[in-house]
Amino acid sequence: MSTKISLDQWQALIAVVDEGGYAAAAEALGKSQSAISYAVQKIETELGIRAFTLEGRRAKLTETGDMLYRQAKLLLEEAGRIENSAIQSSHGWEPLVRLAADALFPRQQALCALVTLAEESPLTRVEFQETVLSGSEEALLRHEADVVVTGRVPPGFMGDHLMRVRFIAVAAPGHPLHQKGELSLEDLRAHRQLVIRDSGKRRLDSGWLGAEQRWTFSYGGSRREALLRGLGFAWAPETEVDGDLEAGTLQPLPLKEGGERYGDLYLVYADGQYAGRAARFLGDSLKASCRNPNTDH
Repeated sequence: MSTKISLDQWQALIAVVDEGGYAAAAEALGKSQSAISYAVQKIETELGIRAFTLEGRRAKLTETGDMLYRQAKLLLEEAGRIENSAIQSSHGWEPLVRLAADALFPRQQALCALVTLAEESPLTRVEFQETVLSGSEEALLRHEADVVVTGRVPPGFMGDHLMRVRFIAVAAPGHPLHQKGELSLEDLRAHRQLVIRDSGKRRLDSGWLGAEQRWTFSYGGSRREALLRGLGFAWAPETEVDGDLEAGTLQPLPLKEGGERYGDLYLVYADGQYAGRAARFLGDSLKASCRNPNTDH
């Protein structure tokens, strides 16, 4: 069966929606407005539907048009991934691989995986972005990364479990909370909580108790210094404060309940099965670093 609609025609329909009209779509695609109009008319004629209705001077999607728009975007994205995969296969290693990893993922293990990639493909450039909360998910959805370590796998993607992160409620030994005995949620709310800012646009607050005294940090290392100075309490990842707990410079809070929390991290390829050789190699190296976290490079 022959394909009635070309990818260029689907691209024209998408551009009319994304750019807000036929003239803007023509400018964005570098084509004439009549060519864009013809492409949309071709879709409507071949399929026997109406994709747009006119409201004043503005084209508005019909219900059927909205369905076609969404499916056409998926079709073009898939076509782009197939083309990229073919190009990467013909050239071997990709010239660039982009990694976005949640800051909860141990930096040493991420660097270990990157060193392994550098040894195998020294000419592949790397962009390494550390994110917080929804930042990795956004990098995935906005196509700003090829390999992503995230706490949440969004719909439409598949992820492999990498590791579970343990969080512990901690404060410096001299903090007033350590003088109260067994603690309740209300006891915590009366004191300053130190939290990490979401690097994504959603600005999520993970674990915030609603206390008025909240200090927000963009970097875990700065929050750790504030904890050591007795400036507040926090649920901190065990990997970040295990040395301080061992040295006694931070201590677990004696909570009646909820003193420990857990979060999971997953490995996701932005292009799924079409991920390039370097992206796949990096992903495999990240998995290996989790299986053997004490391996040195």
